[in-house]
Amino acid sequence: MSVLMCRGVRGATTVSDNTAELIVSATAELLGAMIAANGIEEEQVASVFFTTTPDLNMAYPAQAARKVGWWSVALIGAQEIETPNGLPMTIRILIHWNTSKTLNEIVHVYMHGAEKLRPDLYPKNKLVLSDEKEKQP
Repeated sequence: MSVLMCRGVRGATTVSDNTAELIVSATAELLGAMIAANGIEEEQVASVFFTTTPDLNMAYPAQAARKVGWWSVALIGAQEIETPNGLPMTIRILIHWNTSKTLNEIVHVYMHGAEKLRPDLYPKNKLVLSDEKEKQP
C-alpha cells in the first residue's frame, strides 16, 4: 500500500513582455509541462500557488489553470519581492500535490531561461525546457 504525501512541484518560466496574453499563455505552457512530466491529475492537487515578478502585472497567472482544464482546485497568486539580482519577467508555480512519489521522483520544470534560478538542481531529476534544448531526467 502506497502512502500519500503532499509534495511540492516547482516550475518557472519567463516572458518577453508584460502583456496579459503572454502571461497567461506562458503560465499555461509551464503548468501543462509540469502536469505531463509528473502525471499530475487535478483530483490529486491540494492547491496551486502562482507568483510573478513585480514587472508582470497585466494578468493573473492563475487564469492559466482554466486553460489546462483545472476548474476545482484551489488557486492563489502573489507577487514576488523585488531583489537587485532577481530574474525579471518571471512566473513561478508551486503545485501542492498528493502523491506516493518520493521527493527524488518529482520532476521540477524550468523553461525559457528560468533554469538560471536553480542551477544547483541540474541536471539530476529535473526537466529543463528552453528555446534551444530539452533535457530530461
